[in-house]
Amino acid sequence: MITNLVHQSVDGFICGPNGEFDWPVFGAEMSAYANEASEKATHFLYGRGVWELMSGYWPTADEVSTHPHDVRFAKLWREKSKIVVSTTVAKAEWNTQVVTDVDELAAIPGDKIMFGGSGLAASLTARRMIDEYLVFVHPVVLGGGKPNFKDPAARIDLDLAETRLLDEKVVLLRYQR
Repeated sequence: MITNLVHQSVDGFICGPNGEFDWPVFGAEMSAYANEASEKATHFLYGRGVWELMSGYWPTADEVSTHPHDVRFAKLWREKSKIVVSTTVAKAEWNTQVVTDVDELAAIPGDKIMFGGSGLAASLTARRMIDEYLVFVHPVVLGGGKPNFKDPAARIDLDLAETRLLDEKVVLLRYQR
């Protein structure tokens, strides 16, 4: 199973016009929900771009941040098996396997949770490899940036499995294919 966990603005962007990602609201409820979903997965899944951001922060996040989400997730991130899908990343540290083709994911046992990355998400969505979408809609309009669903190849009907208001600000939409 592959789950796509993504934070997006009300107008559907995963980062702002200049690549900024300083707008998500990480309150206690949202953090607990995201961490619970992350703990259930066997592997964290990334494309190259998100991998570079995550591997640049999470190995030492609990040394530079006192935010409860960062402290809890940093430990989980270091321990969890990770997969990077990339043709340009040759080797990755932190218990990470690199694959060059999304089709290789089917041979890797266990549940995978993907964090953002519209390019990888688009590729997996087009192949109908994403089983569940966890979309956290944050109370901000960015007015541009990178869209959550980049060039969908075709329409895919989803079933709404859950909605929830988190921290009185963030709306969770959980869809299943």
